Amino acid sequence: MRLLSHSFYVCCLALFLTGCATQKKTATTTGVGKYSEDLSVWRPKAEPVVADTNTPTDPAGRKQIAYVEPKYAVNKKLDSVLDSINHTNLQRNFIDGFTIQVYSGLKREDALNAKKEVTSYLPDLESDVQYAQPNFRVKVGKYFTRIDAQKDYVEVKKIFPTAIIIPDKVSIN
Repeated sequence: MRLLSHSFYVCCLALFLTGCATQKKTATTTGVGKYSEDLSVWRPKAEPVVADTNTPTDPAGRKQIAYVEPKYAVNKKLDSVLDSINHTNLQRNFIDGFTIQVYSGLKREDALNAKKEVTSYLPDLESDVQYAQPNFRVKVGKYFTRIDAQKDYVEVKKIFPTAIIIPDKVSIN
C-alpha cells in the first residue's frame, strides 16, 4: 500500500511541475482549432556558396566544376558481395511467374483434347500438358507478372470458362 501511495505522489508532483512550466507563445491562425508554430529555429542552416572567380568556364558560359572524390564510394567488400549475388542469379534457370490453367482433371484424353482446343482457337499461345499425380493439367502461356497474364486470360476465359491464373515457375532461357 505504501508503494502505491508513493508512486501516486510522484505522479501528481510530475503533473504539477509540468503544469507550472512556462509555455512558449504560439501563433494561432484565424480558424477555430488550427495551430501553427514557427520551427525555423530548428531547421538546419545551409552554408553559403562562395563564388570562385578563378573557375574556368567552357564556351557555353557554364562553370567547370573540379572533380571531387566521393565520400561513400563502393568498396571492395561490397563489390565481392554484389559479384556473388550476380553469380547466383546467373545460375537460376527460372523465376516465379504466372500461367493460365485451362484444365485440371484425372483423364489424359480430356487434357489432350483441351490442349487441341487451345491450339485451334488461340494458335499464338503456347500450351502444354503436365502430369502431377494424380491430375493432368493444361497450362497456357508463361508470364512474368499477373498483369501480363490478365491480357490473354480474357481471351482464354471466352473458350474455357473455368480457366484460372495460377502462380508458376517461368524458365528464363
